[in-house]
Amino acid sequence: MQIRHLLYLQLFLVMLLGCQPAGGNGGVNDDGALSVTVFETSADGNQLTAITPDGSVGDPSIIIINPEKEFQTITGFGGSFTEASAYLLNQLSQANRDSIINAYFGDDGARYSLTRTHINSCDFSLSNYSYAPEAGDTELNSFSVVEDEPDLIPMILDAQKASTDGFKIIASPWTAPPWMKDNRDWRGGKLEPKYYDTWARFFARYLEAYRAKGIDVWGITVENEPLGNDNNWESMHYTPEEMSEFVANHLGPVLAEAGEDVKILGYDQNRGDEMKDWVDAQYKNEAAAKYFDGTAVHWYASTYEHFPKMLTYAHEAAPDKHLIQTEGCVDSEVPKWRDDAWYWSKEATDWGWDWAPDDQKHLHPKYVPVYRYARDMIGCLNNYVDGWVDWNMVLDRQGGPNWFENWCVAPVIVDPKANEVYFTPLYYTMAHFSKYIRPGAKRIGFENADESLQVTAVRNPDGSIAVVVLNQDTEKKSFRLSIGARTQDISISPRALQTIVVTQ
Repeated sequence: MQIRHLLYLQLFLVMLLGCQPAGGNGGVNDDGALSVTVFETSADGNQLTAITPDGSVGDPSIIIINPEKEFQTITGFGGSFTEASAYLLNQLSQANRDSIINAYFGDDGARYSLTRTHINSCDFSLSNYSYAPEAGDTELNSFSVVEDEPDLIPMILDAQKASTDGFKIIASPWTAPPWMKDNRDWRGGKLEPKYYDTWARFFARYLEAYRAKGIDVWGITVENEPLGNDNNWESMHYTPEEMSEFVANHLGPVLAEAGEDVKILGYDQNRGDEMKDWVDAQYKNEAAAKYFDGTAVHWYASTYEHFPKMLTYAHEAAPDKHLIQTEGCVDSEVPKWRDDAWYWSKEATDWGWDWAPDDQKHLHPKYVPVYRYARDMIGCLNNYVDGWVDWNMVLDRQGGPNWFENWCVAPVIVDPKANEVYFTPLYYTMAHFSKYIRPGAKRIGFENADESLQVTAVRNPDGSIAVVVLNQDTEKKSFRLSIGARTQDISISPRALQTIVVTQ
């Protein structure tokens, strides 16, 4: 209660003094109230629904927004282009295909601004393939992206047409061609040092080939999950020192010589304690640090913990560099079809439910899928992450196609045989962030008196302020949103997510 009393006192003082934040009237109407539009997704059926701001429930808590306190600049939010998703789109009618593309990228949709795709095949491909399949082809004479031409490239091009503002693409390899690796396998093993330069030139060829198709790649990660995945699907292992040496002496110089202006992100695996070694290796000397543009992370180390200490450590190690979540999904689950209630229920499990070591089992309890997504994005934003990318955009009712049968869930599930589409609650959860938090936004300060509500806030380039609030309780709640001397009382449904847009 002491926090709430202090916030009430602060609110009273700013109202008494008539304080205004810099940059205009803070989004106010003539009657002195904040000018807000409230969008809500809830377990009781709201789906990014515009609702009337009503604060009539009980004693409202206080959320004070401080636009003058700025943190990281936002790069974007979105999902991933995979061969699995692209293949499924091609099995649907043109109308359904268009509806999904527009739902993700159109002005009336989620307006995804940051995306990811794979270099060579990944587990969510139809088969194993490489762009340079001929063994010993160190000159890369066999290099071709023809494998991506039927499905993956058309999906990206159609998304570009649908997007008014455009979007950034991060590309990640799961493995080099097996002939470059010490075990000659798609899974596991390491890149042989004699092929370091060839593999670096492979990246340059990929960027050039995609650009020739009309697709500019904004960033790359050096390797998806360099710690490995028990050799289940495409993978290639590095130590932190090996990755930094490869970037400093091969990948960075090769891309620079080729004139490729592309961001290089290191690590690209879970946000556990092991992340520290990778951050240290990236930035410990200028030779490597000058080529690394940031760190990429995944969420699979826990179903509830977002590891704020490690995220803050990575930010403080390189405050001017990117910190981007490049992958997260409901994994090890077959999707539930047209069952919204499941996505709001504490029934989901992940890989760790069955296979985590005993000392890590506590990090993998059952969870509510909507809450996990919303909590993670809020927690990441509040700890310096500037971009957040979901995994597959589209999967089928089995959670594939996936050559390894590693089933997962996506925000949009389709039944190609019946030509049916299901937008799960996860789609609307993602849109709460991607649609209203735009590239170039600045995360801003806030104070929240109700610890049961999770909150984050940004100021967009157009001057609007977006505040995201998550209520996991089973009761409706009210809060008083305050910016300077202006306020607006708002209620949030039980088990609900809101985005409040404050306009000038």
